[in-house]
Amino acid sequence: MRQPLVLAALAAVLLSGTAMAEPLFNRIATFSVPQNLPADRDPKKKTVSEIIAANGDGTLLAYTDAEQKALGIIDIADPANPKPAGFVPLEGESTSVTILGDKAFVAVVTSGDNFKEPAGHLATVDLKTKQVVAKCDLGGQPDSVTLTKDKGKIVIAIENERDEKLNKGALPQLPAGNLTLIGIKDGAIDCATRQVVDMTGIAAIEPTDPEPEFVDVNQDGLVVVTLQENNHLAIVDSKTGKVVTHFSAGSVDLKNIDKTRDGRISPTEELKGVAREPDAVRWLDNDRFVTANEGDWKGGSRGFTIFRKDGTVEFDSGSDVDHIAMRLGHYPEKRSGAKGSEPEGIEVATYGNDRLIFVGLERASLVLVYKDEGAGKAPRFLQALPTGIGPEGLLAIPQRDLFVSASETDVGEKGGARSAVMIYRRAEQTAAYPTIQSADENGLPIGWGALSGLAADRTAPGKLFAITDSAYTPSRLLEIDATQKPAKITGAITVTKDGKPASYDLEGIATREGGGFWLASEGNPEKKDAPLADILLRVSAKGEVEEEIRLPEELAKHAVRFGFEGVAVTGTGADETVWLAVQREWKDDPKGKAKLLSYKPATKEWSVLHYPLSQAAAGFWMGLSELVSLGDDRFAVIERDNGFGAKAVKTLQTFSVKGLKPAAIGAAEIPTVTKTLLRDLTLDLMKAGGYGLDKVEGMTVDKAGNLFVVTDNDGVDDSSGETQFFAFGPLQR
Repeated sequence: MRQPLVLAALAAVLLSGTAMAEPLFNRIATFSVPQNLPADRDPKKKTVSEIIAANGDGTLLAYTDAEQKALGIIDIADPANPKPAGFVPLEGESTSVTILGDKAFVAVVTSGDNFKEPAGHLATVDLKTKQVVAKCDLGGQPDSVTLTKDKGKIVIAIENERDEKLNKGALPQLPAGNLTLIGIKDGAIDCATRQVVDMTGIAAIEPTDPEPEFVDVNQDGLVVVTLQENNHLAIVDSKTGKVVTHFSAGSVDLKNIDKTRDGRISPTEELKGVAREPDAVRWLDNDRFVTANEGDWKGGSRGFTIFRKDGTVEFDSGSDVDHIAMRLGHYPEKRSGAKGSEPEGIEVATYGNDRLIFVGLERASLVLVYKDEGAGKAPRFLQALPTGIGPEGLLAIPQRDLFVSASETDVGEKGGARSAVMIYRRAEQTAAYPTIQSADENGLPIGWGALSGLAADRTAPGKLFAITDSAYTPSRLLEIDATQKPAKITGAITVTKDGKPASYDLEGIATREGGGFWLASEGNPEKKDAPLADILLRVSAKGEVEEEIRLPEELAKHAVRFGFEGVAVTGTGADETVWLAVQREWKDDPKGKAKLLSYKPATKEWSVLHYPLSQAAAGFWMGLSELVSLGDDRFAVIERDNGFGAKAVKTLQTFSVKGLKPAAIGAAEIPTVTKTLLRDLTLDLMKAGGYGLDKVEGMTVDKAGNLFVVTDNDGVDDSSGETQFFAFGPLQR
């Protein structure tokens, strides 16, 4: 049953913003998987890092790359500087790996999409020569491998997975999978000892088609096997190959979840009788194990469960996992109608005296770390670690105080992040992540994401406002207390028009003298089904749209889909001027120059200046993402490209409009501002240990003169969901 203790611990950690007394993990490095590709492979082609293993001293990693049909190897002798260490081509899709000595045993599927005749083998890879030195036929499609604790046998889940396109993925789809045991002699696989353990006839859902998914072995030699689609668990004696016991994984009634995909993060719904359908499983001790309840066919309970080996449920996380993701801006709203954050991976290890549980959230791209408090007690939530997109493999290396996540999602073809292996170190330190999180309202988290702009309250230092873009509906203004660390989202204001919630693509926000806001909504005239205009909005302090201001046709006809990105205000009363930054060149702009528009509400007059964009590297673009008034005719902008990593361009630039007269719309000559570098944000992004986020979109300076910058996580869509909020202190003028 669900324990209330975990909720108290969660609230204490997430809402206090203080460090725990015990050691915590921080990310220290990221290895981009394409770095391992040999010269004869196209670096733009998709890669994955799925299941990952380490050698005995934890200095070498091996990961499966099913897309490239290979095993990748990484040198982490210096864990803060991982290096490519090998790429071993295989005869099929690698699905799992374990290491013994200087040999890696890799599960390889050779049947491809032939679900009726599944085939595969166990490949032995020499980690010194980077060669396949042996193969053992498995008679089916392997999915998970592990070693017994005495290193005397290798245990393999032969899934023989179903074709999800056939009959809507309904079971049964034969041939049936099984559990395979193979002896190890002198450090090598002894194929002649292969023993097949029949898993049919035990699951109530479809006894003829067990589809074993994941395996783990305890100190007593007992194997726990998840039969995911059958929502079943089995315990097998690895010494005899006998099924000791088996039982249903059961179901959960979920309260306060978001089960509807509608652009809103609203944890106010319920689901009853949700089958757990566990994927990964790890023993906690000889009597208990923990499952990640990802779901596959009809279930997926969005959490993790601790079972006793007799089938008794000792703990279930209920909706807590989704709530953590919501507080941290990682909740995948587009998966609300499916399985939410989708816990898929589990790892368990002892660091010092602490038995830790790591829960990998595939769709939220987080690893949640808990401390096992012992039998009969709820685990205590410690922290959340940001990962690459779609963490699949979790690996504890306690002998070096390290932890590793491997992400399987590569969206490089869409201009996004590549698959990555991330490394974390445990020490007595403050958690570096999250940098911003939400409080609860009425006992439930304020869901958020896609922070596309920042503004400062004019009366109180450290009080900020953020906007969310079109990833969510309706549009909202988020209230932020930046005096805390992490910064805290304390409330949300819904944007309304004519008394009803309204939706815009908000990209810029500025506060008005006396209260209220100017908001910039980005247009997209190239959108075929419903072209959108760039709109300047005058909004009350309560979020009510008081006026929609559109561009004059002479200007709007030149617009492209890269429109309004920032808004700032100078002057008051009749002298008030609203300034807008356009992200990239429009049709009538010279190459390398973006518009800075000015609008005078008193006269409704529009005029324009040009901003000189830096030259982007080949294959990338350069644009503006924010605009802030610094007073005295000075402004700051975010100028950035769309790249990731240390070579990307993310900068804060300043410029002055003193002595410049903005040109009338349509004028032949338009003055160009002169920019000065204020800060190189790429360096700040790389210090976070990740792959260097691309979308730096929000910036402001508060009443006390402190500079704040935030990234946009794209609403966790083809994104890891990671948000970096920077409090840089006093602005260096």
